[in-house]
Amino acid sequence: MNAIKEVNGLTFERRAVKTRLLNFGDDLLQAIQEYVLPLKQEGDWLAISEKVVSVCQNNVRHINTVKAGWLATTIVKYVKKYPKDIGYSRAEKMQVAVEMAGRPRMVLAIILGVLGKAVGIKGVFWMVAGNRVSEIDGFNPDAMWPYTEYAILPPKNPQQLCNNIEQKLKIPTVIIDGNNINVKIISMSRGVPVNKKMARLSLLDNPMGQDDEMTPFILVHKNV
Repeated sequence: MNAIKEVNGLTFERRAVKTRLLNFGDDLLQAIQEYVLPLKQEGDWLAISEKVVSVCQNNVRHINTVKAGWLATTIVKYVKKYPKDIGYSRAEKMQVAVEMAGRPRMVLAIILGVLGKAVGIKGVFWMVAGNRVSEIDGFNPDAMWPYTEYAILPPKNPQQLCNNIEQKLKIPTVIIDGNNINVKIISMSRGVPVNKKMARLSLLDNPMGQDDEMTPFILVHKNV
């Protein structure tokens, strides 16, 4: 699948790369070498879903290991809900965030988040919670099995991974956190030919298919 996106007068071609189902503990670099490199063209850079990175790192939590406590159950009552994205509507997912950030920090995030909303400042809760909890994915009933049963944690050492991919496989790389609401650049290697803002805008419609589409890699090319 090819998709064109125009950003500030520049045109980006995004080519989705079809793979097999990548499983927990798979070798990410080997998958890139097998599926991406044969399709790479001069000037391409690679965008990778953070979800597939964490799956390959086996950096996940099964729902059977998570028991939502009172704090997580309380918080999900007040977080913003989106009609096209599960977000943090499940208490089990918020419990994972509580365990990553710690209860005191999450309580502080609630208090400051409420105060921030009162004066029109959005995102204070996630900023204070920190610890990359906004990057947690999973426990999504609409996802492909077995991902329905897993929380996907933030990738480990994403900057180092991007650098390794560029150095070893000779393709500049970014890792993104993308959903139906927003796209965030987690990390990017030095050779990516655009800055972080432009990289994000070129992928803002989140052209990846991380479920049964099985296209967790996107080759991006800035047309001159």
